[in-house]
Amino acid sequence: MPRTEIRWHGRGGQGAVTAAIIVAQAAIFEGKYAQAYPEFGAERRGAPVCAYSRVSDEPIYTRAPITKPDVVVVLDPTLSKDIYMKGLKSGGLLLINTKKSVDEVKKMVGRDDIKVATVDATSIALQTLGAPIVNTAMVGALVKVLPIVKLESVEKAISENFSGRIAEANIQAVRKAYESVVW
Repeated sequence: MPRTEIRWHGRGGQGAVTAAIIVAQAAIFEGKYAQAYPEFGAERRGAPVCAYSRVSDEPIYTRAPITKPDVVVVLDPTLSKDIYMKGLKSGGLLLINTKKSVDEVKKMVGRDDIKVATVDATSIALQTLGAPIVNTAMVGALVKVLPIVKLESVEKAISENFSGRIAEANIQAVRKAYESVVW
């Protein structure tokens, strides 16, 4: 597997940093190389947040921000497309939390040279977690459309980061998004 670079866009409190970490942990469980880290600024609940994940079969030496991602994951669809679309490679993947159709999103972002996947992660999070924390739902959708790690590895990573009912609810969110993502 060549190196896959993922950029996560959300708002403080939605779990973009945790999502990046869960993907990296899942990859490491499978014997791959991975890293995850946030882009720090004056983040606070509700402020725009960016995080990064890299997954590879070979060691990863760079820690630079991902400016030309293979994948962009958008946790909050109200963020500016000018920010999250910046640098997305031709042939890349945009995964967005929205009720809109794939065709509506393609028209909205004005790019025909990318793949688009949509999932209503907010509804899934409200059903499973009782709060609009969409990170694990977005991870579930991601691993369905981009099988860089197995669903079981994601569930193991969630169990390492959460416990009890919180872990169970997040695993349920992952599974629902995995089944309902459209691309």
